[in-house]
Amino acid sequence: MASLRIICPNGHLGFAPLKPDSFHVAVATRPDFIAADSGSDDIGPVPLGADTCASPKAWQRHDLEEMLLAARRINVPMIIGSSGDTGTNSRVDMYLEMIREIAAEHQLAPFKLGWFYSEVDKEMVRGKIRSGSPVRGLDAREDLTEAELDATSRIVAMAGVHPFIKLLEEGCDVIIGGRSSDSAIFAAAALFKGYPEAESYYLGKVLECASFCAEPYGAKETVMGEITQDFVEVTAMADFQRCTIASVAGHAMYERSNPYHEFVAGGMLDMTHCDYSQVSEKTTRVTGMQFVPATDFRVKLEGSGKVGERYVGMAGIRDPYTIANVDRVIDWARTQTRERFGDTGWELHYNVFGRDGVMGDMEPLRDKPGHELMIVVQGVAPTREMAEEVTMTGTRQLFYARLPDVKGTAGGVSFVLDEVLLASPAYRWTLNHTMAVSDPLELFPTHSAIVG
Repeated sequence: MASLRIICPNGHLGFAPLKPDSFHVAVATRPDFIAADSGSDDIGPVPLGADTCASPKAWQRHDLEEMLLAARRINVPMIIGSSGDTGTNSRVDMYLEMIREIAAEHQLAPFKLGWFYSEVDKEMVRGKIRSGSPVRGLDAREDLTEAELDATSRIVAMAGVHPFIKLLEEGCDVIIGGRSSDSAIFAAAALFKGYPEAESYYLGKVLECASFCAEPYGAKETVMGEITQDFVEVTAMADFQRCTIASVAGHAMYERSNPYHEFVAGGMLDMTHCDYSQVSEKTTRVTGMQFVPATDFRVKLEGSGKVGERYVGMAGIRDPYTIANVDRVIDWARTQTRERFGDTGWELHYNVFGRDGVMGDMEPLRDKPGHELMIVVQGVAPTREMAEEVTMTGTRQLFYARLPDVKGTAGGVSFVLDEVLLASPAYRWTLNHTMAVSDPLELFPTHSAIVG
């Protein structure tokens, strides 16, 4: 075929529901594939470690239903990657169950459903380390140690195009994937149809976040990508959006330390020499991308480990003198907590919103706080009971802080709530590493069944 068209209705399926109007406009053009990514590590380590979702199930079902009914109506494949935010085995199974329920509810004609898993057993990783095959750290992390592996609750591997292509070759109409490289979800469809690697991976890069590559900003709107042997075009489907040179090029540089390089399992997309041209009001064309194959095949691993149970407290400050001495106030609360619980076995984390709550030490205006502050307190400990008391101490003692030059007894802190709130357990990232494998499908077992 001279060109291939893929529509993406949501840059993170289910994180907020897709917008139906632009999706239906895109479906009416009868694209060749409908695809979406459903995961991200932007949500932090908790969902992976706890094996939960960051998004309501109802929102995820909404998007799956819209996509499945459209794909079966126009008889094109539907592809989902990183099911349920994290792509763990249980999230894949949850999506499979919803697909089967939707098919039954709407009495869809039989279709072939394919899926693959991405969870990795810790002992398999340990075997790699002990055999002398280092699990290499990314972003300045050290190579993985067995101690850090032992601190890990759950690991997923990030699939490239390979399990998707295998299931497409087997004739699957709907594919539900475990944890996946965002761009691979779309690139797989293009590679399956015979398009070049460079253009295919760029197609995936530009489509992965749906309308984030369009302007003006409007989340959860559908975009369409079209690939030929020589170029990629991307078109906004919402009536108020355009894909411009600036918006498409800007998105290509999004979320990476080097704005020109996108690494995937098996190689790197090099966007250094990309050329962007506006071919119509809503469409931008891109040429000049290159793909550099890797010398060895390595798969990214993500791992999360539990730190403890967690509660959250909140305290507001408007008194100018207390604001000027907010670090002393926090130090007082920490000291009181240390007197109660000792030096170890608990954690307190303070975010001072109105000063540097978002950027922390990187905040350039840290010495110019607002006229009022909100301190969010997170207390972590081995048990819920201890975490609650740690957080209560770390929050209430803000009120009792002894500051020089204070004569009154009213305190300089107010409380939004008298109590502290139970939060999800605290987890931390333990793995952001790559591991060598001999077979691209080694970590991604595939399955299929007839549904309907």
